[in-house]
Amino acid sequence: MKYNRPHATARWGTMAKDWELGVDYPRLIRERFERAQASVKASGLGAVLCFNVDNVRYVTGTHIGEWVRDKFDRYALCPRDGPPFLWDPAPPAKRLSSPWIADRVAAPISTLQGALPPKMNLQHDFARQIKKMLVEYGIDREPLGVDLIELPMLRALEKEGIEVVDGQQAMLDAREVKTKDEIELLKVAAGMVDATYYDICKAIRPGVRENELVAIAHDRLFRLGSERVECVNSVAGPRGKPHSHTYSDRIVQPGDMLFLDIMHSFNGYHTCYYRTFICGKPNKYQLEAYDLCSKWVSASIDAIRPGVTVDEVSTVWPAASEFGYKDEEEAFLLQYGHGIGLSLWERPILTRRFRGQNTVLKEGMVFAVECWKGAEDGSGAARIEEEVVVTKDGCEVITNFPSDTLISCGLPGCDVF
Repeated sequence: MKYNRPHATARWGTMAKDWELGVDYPRLIRERFERAQASVKASGLGAVLCFNVDNVRYVTGTHIGEWVRDKFDRYALCPRDGPPFLWDPAPPAKRLSSPWIADRVAAPISTLQGALPPKMNLQHDFARQIKKMLVEYGIDREPLGVDLIELPMLRALEKEGIEVVDGQQAMLDAREVKTKDEIELLKVAAGMVDATYYDICKAIRPGVRENELVAIAHDRLFRLGSERVECVNSVAGPRGKPHSHTYSDRIVQPGDMLFLDIMHSFNGYHTCYYRTFICGKPNKYQLEAYDLCSKWVSASIDAIRPGVTVDEVSTVWPAASEFGYKDEEEAFLLQYGHGIGLSLWERPILTRRFRGQNTVLKEGMVFAVECWKGAEDGSGAARIEEEVVVTKDGCEVITNFPSDTLISCGLPGCDVF
């Protein structure tokens, strides 16, 4: 695969230092909130109440760990004017660790997704808590945007006379184009996966199991400073066609084509990054599959530049029937692109399945493009994914582990042995 766009590297390391200017975290926090607040105003909302943990982090520059992701026990208010307010399970800790939010943090009220039963009336206490804050900001008569919410909480807000509307679009608008510091963090996160794939290459051999490769990835990433390893797909041999989207305990055998997708986050910023390998030497069907997959990824990268629509990029990919699927619905995610940032999937979304979005690519967007092609003999499949930053005249590839050829591993005479 020969890209017509340059590869980009992270300029800074994983640590903040007193002697070298790296990621400017105070600027990151400030600029993200400014973009969120501007989007709230542009959307005609009084505020957005955020439950999505990534939106909360974007607005407040705070974090409490991944354990809270599915609890609905942490939320924040992004008002159209004034500073944000955070409800956090550990206010005393936040007053110490996050001084920029210290006087605007309180304990949340949550049913914990219904674990505390409705007879406790916590939803009504929550609604009164929010109404009081809206009054303090002077926006209690304005529409309140919400990104995600439990149904009893929604009904309680409405009972308090609050007009609740969709606030997720305002947040996605704000997060669509990345700041300079966000882009640097995304590059560092991708660089950590570059290193992980080297370990994977050395580990691929007859007898290693798919789940062992997953363990190697987790170990390397956490040692490098990963905050969260969301998922590692590890798919070998016939399990790759059709794509199973998960790993198993299958033993790798000579001649197996195998691919991995490594999804982790560094300081909240994600990767989604596929590479394909072969245990031994590939046969002609495997080479054909890899070359086609590589061609499709390359074509989409060459199409990416400001002013192009997501539909225009997706037209370079083959129809579902051309790579063995019944329709675009069943082939969804196989020739695909998605924005990447604090969330794994955000704007833009590139796909042949959902046409007519009219989303135009802009400088500073960051997204991943990924393609799949099964070997005609059923022996496996190729899966390649690159992350790119849209530049003023094209894009930069920030996933740097080699993908121009199918790398042979694990047996004498291979590229990696």
